[in-house]
Amino acid sequence: MSHAAANTDNWAEVKAAAEAVLPEHIVAFIEQNAKNAHSESQLIAILHLVQSHFGYLGQEQMHAVAQLAQIPYAKVTGVATFYHYFRLQPRGKHIINVCMGTACYVKGADKLSQRLMDELGIHFGETTKDMMFSLESTRCLGTCGLAPVIMVDDQVYGPVTPAEASIILEKYLKKGKLPKASEAKA
Repeated sequence: MSHAAANTDNWAEVKAAAEAVLPEHIVAFIEQNAKNAHSESQLIAILHLVQSHFGYLGQEQMHAVAQLAQIPYAKVTGVATFYHYFRLQPRGKHIINVCMGTACYVKGADKLSQRLMDELGIHFGETTKDMMFSLESTRCLGTCGLAPVIMVDDQVYGPVTPAEASIILEKYLKKGKLPKASEAKA
């Protein structure tokens, strides 16, 4: 246990509350790292685990990491906001990436993006209120011959017109509303 933790009058309560926020495997990873010199050097690895489990880094999870790892909350949030990989907001069920690389942009990715933003009611980096879609931009999807392209989850679509983008969205909306085979039998 670190010196700071030993001097906290209510450490047992604080620790229990932090442990309740995070899954056991992450708590165990933090505790294992606390035994090593320079345990704070594992902060990025800890945040990767948290994001992998929750899909993003929420304030509650970052507070728990700060407490258990005995790292100032400002440092935890500083690392989380510095690295582009970390997300501080939940993402939708489907992630839509619009390629904004040169080939796609020249062939109308800006119009395609605007159509998606208008239909979804969100901008890049945001998620729809129903948590169905998150909209992201990317510099290249490596499919310049199909420009302009979008990628929904792991499926690449191209070339895509703004009107076709609406059809693609509708496909995912319908898929989300259909009951699973196990639910249909119940």
